[in-house]
Amino acid sequence: MALPERPVAILIAALGGEGGGVLADWIIAAANLRDYPVQSTSIPGVAQRTGATTYYVEIYPAKLSELGGKRPVMTLTPAPSYVDVMVASELLEAARAMQNGFVTRDRTTLVASTHRIYTVAEKMQMGDGRFDDEVVLKAARALAKRAVLFDMQAQAQAAGTVISAVMFGALAGSGALPLSRGECEAAIRAGGKGAEASLKGFAAGFDAAAEGGVRPMYEEKRSRASPEVKLRPLFPAETRAMVREGASRCIDFQGRRYAILYFDRLEPIANLDHATDGFRLTIETARFLALWMCYEDVIRVADLKTRRSRFERIREEVQAEPHEPVRVTEFLKPGLEEFAAVLPRWLAIPLKWLARVTGLAGKLNVGMHVSTTSVSGFLLMRLVARLRPIRPFTSRWREEQALIGRWLAAITAAAKHHSGLALEIALCGRLIKGYAETHQRGKANFLRILETLVEGRAVSEADARAKAISAARESALADPEGRKLEESLEAQGIPPLPPRPKPIKFMRRPKTENRKAA
Repeated sequence: MALPERPVAILIAALGGEGGGVLADWIIAAANLRDYPVQSTSIPGVAQRTGATTYYVEIYPAKLSELGGKRPVMTLTPAPSYVDVMVASELLEAARAMQNGFVTRDRTTLVASTHRIYTVAEKMQMGDGRFDDEVVLKAARALAKRAVLFDMQAQAQAAGTVISAVMFGALAGSGALPLSRGECEAAIRAGGKGAEASLKGFAAGFDAAAEGGVRPMYEEKRSRASPEVKLRPLFPAETRAMVREGASRCIDFQGRRYAILYFDRLEPIANLDHATDGFRLTIETARFLALWMCYEDVIRVADLKTRRSRFERIREEVQAEPHEPVRVTEFLKPGLEEFAAVLPRWLAIPLKWLARVTGLAGKLNVGMHVSTTSVSGFLLMRLVARLRPIRPFTSRWREEQALIGRWLAAITAAAKHHSGLALEIALCGRLIKGYAETHQRGKANFLRILETLVEGRAVSEADARAKAISAARESALADPEGRKLEESLEAQGIPPLPPRPKPIKFMRRPKTENRKAA
């Protein structure tokens, strides 16, 4: 009988806690049941999102009893262009595998989950720093011999198991393994604990792979919009999904009257948007207007942290059984700005002035540990959330509404003459986000652009002003400290602001236990 020329090479990339080692063990157990020679090695990653742990498995698809006492020689590490099956637990890990040459058109079956766990580099961006998923999906279809791509994390959650079980099912369903479905399921059963849930996840992955397992190019996401939102007829069909979502957020933030205010603010811009670039001006204004109107203050934070849906999500994430208690501790550090934000303006202004002149503005942050699963902690947070009716009387409310009005007025004025300029002004809403220092820096950068390029006359011609605003906005998003923004404004002839002073802090040297004698 002719023996196989080479082993089947399988490379697995999984993040910490996703069961990549368990998946490798299942593959090895199934191969042993088939009496196939098998070998595996692993390389630990640096961290969960800076490098996945990789597992390399080679299976020689011939029974030991047929080898006449001989054993195949297998390699310990994968080689580019010589991997038969590439398994990735997350979409960006599939991209890394393709970039490193482990996926080839003539040889490799790619089995990957399309869900994302964002990297630190993606999350730390001031703007939308997410990597474009469609770039990876197109590359997967172009570079792999066969691509099995679907959301395995969603399948795992539905089955009440970990993603490794679904990955194993997709791997078996792809037909790339020299192992039968029964042998793979037997390997799972031999594992003992959690076998039933793992088998359920395995079946879901197997069926998805057998059906093709390719996610559509544009997957429609479930809208969280409230069913009570009724849109005005003037909003074009292309804009209604975004406008409905924005109105729903406003209802959740402050009630139906606030959603009516949202419509009133957006209506003049929609009337001026003449289908330019698919009504993008209306869509982007609706997006950032909703985010800005629903700003994050201590009232909002307390409300979100004590919702039933959040506790249910936490229990699901930690996979707690119904009888198991789960304790949640919130780490909070409110400062003077957060406290003054919920005070009336006539109290907040002198309080912040006094703190500034005495040098206490940045020293009054109070670290708090609040257990929202305890009666006292939950009641404390709900008491803060109950302050929602007084929000329109707070200093933060008046500041935000006034600045929103300036921004919308600038968009409306520009839209009457130059839609491109109006869009660039609308996109400046990306700078307003977060809370505490992040919000302060973003708002300072926004005001700098608004006062110099939008309301100011540093650049008079409309096209040139639109380009200058775009460049300044991108500079501000790239550097939250504002240095690149000042360089961008200086290129337009605007004198840069002086560097912000930073206090020098002297730290006491700790006493050493063993001092050398002088």
